[in-house]
Amino acid sequence: MSGAGGNVIAATQRDIHGYHEAFAAFEKAAPGAELPWLRKLRSDAFARFAEVGFPTSRDEDWRFTNVSPVSQGNFLLARNGVESLRPGQIEPFEFPQALRLVFVNGRFAPALSSVAALATGAQVASLASVLNENPALAEPFLGRYLDTRRDAFCALNTAFLADGGYVRIPKSTVLPQPVHLLFVTSGQRIPAVAHPRNLIVVEPGSQAAIIEDYISLDDLPGLCNSATELIAGEGANVSHYLVEREHDRAFNFSTLRIQQARNSNVASHSILVGGALVRNNVHPVLAGEGAECLINGLFIGRGSQHLDNYMLVEHASPHCASRQFYNGILGDRAHGVFHGRIVVRKDAQKTDAKQTNRNLLLSDEAQIDTKPQLEIFADDVKCTHGATIGQIEEKALFYLRSRGIDEQSARRLLLLAFASECLDRMKEDGVRERIEKLIHEHISRMRQPSRRASASAGEAVPSLEEVL
Repeated sequence: MSGAGGNVIAATQRDIHGYHEAFAAFEKAAPGAELPWLRKLRSDAFARFAEVGFPTSRDEDWRFTNVSPVSQGNFLLARNGVESLRPGQIEPFEFPQALRLVFVNGRFAPALSSVAALATGAQVASLASVLNENPALAEPFLGRYLDTRRDAFCALNTAFLADGGYVRIPKSTVLPQPVHLLFVTSGQRIPAVAHPRNLIVVEPGSQAAIIEDYISLDDLPGLCNSATELIAGEGANVSHYLVEREHDRAFNFSTLRIQQARNSNVASHSILVGGALVRNNVHPVLAGEGAECLINGLFIGRGSQHLDNYMLVEHASPHCASRQFYNGILGDRAHGVFHGRIVVRKDAQKTDAKQTNRNLLLSDEAQIDTKPQLEIFADDVKCTHGATIGQIEEKALFYLRSRGIDEQSARRLLLLAFASECLDRMKEDGVRERIEKLIHEHISRMRQPSRRASASAGEAVPSLEEVL
């Protein structure tokens, strides 16, 4: 094949060449390798990945993000790095009162985990143990919802599916403490890749909070390509938190696929503060009548970080409501992306959907690409979207300085007020407090610019009344 299209395909085939040998070795020893349904799930996913390869900027969903550092990188499957951890290394990352499952380089580390006996009948375990010991628990759900045809990274994750968190909350049960899934990258001497896979099933009438947390304890380039399937039964109430705080040479691609039944309520909160190249996909499907979904996020970039947020909300049934609120703070040469897409299916009458993206640029070199998008196939709906880009409001800054606050402190206060919009939408007090501390730490590290004129695109920071 010749021409530009042929060159793209040839480059793609070179990029995925090393994955064929890795997959052939992996599938023979993977958890549940003897299960026909799981073998087919993995092989079909790898065939899809081999067919399409990594995405390029020609793909509309990836037009603002260049993944060549990943596609052209020589990443090997990560080895178990538990032995590289020293006692107490993960303590600074713990959430108080949470059940904790720790995964090091994608593998469960029972010695570092803390899961108390659950009198409620809930199950919190590693996915690998479920696949090896009781695969019938996972078979009805695993791989049923994640779209490997649409996203090559989801296909790659499914092909190399091995371990991650498994959470099942039985019917009409309130889990009193959050479940903390802590994914640690550590002890790799070469660029390595891990593919964590999480399965969360919250049965009808139940309530739970899940924290998905990504950290790294060294500064070698590495790739974490994770995927989570969250199934919310009828009337279930679920809070999901994604915290990405890896070092500044890490690559992180994550997908949260949410399936919602009738009258379920799911809140997705994303906090992105780390990584060199980060892609955060959130894809809820409001499949049952009366379902509600909140997608709430904050991304803070500095240096040359690239933080890409892709939201796809599908309204598939009537009388459903969704809200998207994403705020971005970008300094230095950081690049942020917000692509928010709302799809209202033909039968989803009386849909109520709102999407808002607000961005704050702290330097002339910081960049944001924002693309709100509506696709409506029903005729009785209420849908709105909007985006703003701006700098710190000079009037608010002047007011704070006139009260004796120095300029750097005043700017920091305004940034914290802007970030607090995200925090205010979180229900769990203990989780919110730890995330608030994390946000304060990262904002304090950002270099504050001198006073500048406001952008013509409009102010994205709160008004003076909101700050005070």
